[in-house]
Amino acid sequence: MEAAPGEPWLPDLCRLGRLATVLAVAELVVAVIALSPSAEAEWTLARFASASGFALWLALTVSVVLCVSRRKLSTLRRWVGGPGAVVLAALIAASGAALVHAVDHGLGSDLVPTSVTLHRFVLGSAAITSLIVGVVLRYLYAVDGWQAQVRASARAEADALQARIKPHFLFNSMNTIVGLVRRDPDVAERAVLDLSDLFRAALGAGKGESSLAEEVELAERYLSIEQLRLGDRLQVRWRKAEPLPWQLPLPRLVLQPLVENAVLHGISRLPAGGTIDIEVTCDHEHLQVSIHNPAPAPRERDMSGGGPLEPRAGSGHAQTNIAHRLAYTFGPKARVHGRWHEGYYLAELRVPLPAGGRS
Repeated sequence: MEAAPGEPWLPDLCRLGRLATVLAVAELVVAVIALSPSAEAEWTLARFASASGFALWLALTVSVVLCVSRRKLSTLRRWVGGPGAVVLAALIAASGAALVHAVDHGLGSDLVPTSVTLHRFVLGSAAITSLIVGVVLRYLYAVDGWQAQVRASARAEADALQARIKPHFLFNSMNTIVGLVRRDPDVAERAVLDLSDLFRAALGAGKGESSLAEEVELAERYLSIEQLRLGDRLQVRWRKAEPLPWQLPLPRLVLQPLVENAVLHGISRLPAGGTIDIEVTCDHEHLQVSIHNPAPAPRERDMSGGGPLEPRAGSGHAQTNIAHRLAYTFGPKARVHGRWHEGYYLAELRVPLPAGGRS
């Protein structure tokens, strides 16, 4: 996976989580060596503590140096910069080992066994550090590549939502507005503004974040346009259980497509129309949005009693798209699902709240 232009390709060891990983691996190596049955000298608590201190100091020093050198090393080709980072770590380890060996024997502490020569201690420390750094960097490089693929996939899916506001919706809306211009110019002007905001959000679907307040407002604007077209056939009931985290960051266009599905696959297909009930609630851990509307029976559904719908054209694509983008933003605790039961369709969106709950 190629790094973004101008971005270093070498894994970033400046992050606390990754630094903790390096330190944990260093400590694990010390534990493995101590438990090895072929160890030449007895491992006392003092020796284990000193070895751990030395390993953690080396790991921290190497991480800091590679963090500082990251951009410079990333200007090199990967087949040069990668081995260069490992060699740099080995040199740091060799220098540190030589210093520790000299100080230990100078003070007579005997924390380094007398049977371990300077040559062996330096080369062994450099070799072990090289292996650790090489494995950790390769693992983190693979993780960065996977995360970049996930980000690219999420961006592509967000960009695909630009096509969700279909041309026929634009044409129908403009025809409705034309009919209102002479009869009710104020309503026509408001409809034009709503339509403008809707398309502006669609064109920016993959750029930046939205918020709960913006998503709800966008859904309201969409519904107001559709009410002009469908008239009394479309009724909307909102229930907003305050207090709500109105500034909660959300990916763009996660609510409007679900509302659009309720209109296109539900209300507009029923001669008598119906009412869309939209409920926004939250507890201390989750935000939940429920969209409930009458709808004709889907072609494919769980016949055992209102189970989850099988994917169908339009609605299934939108829900899958939104589910992927929410999972990328909030992790596996985010949920989007829908089901049809006894003439009604229920779509639910559920995301975890950040620490602090309803802030």
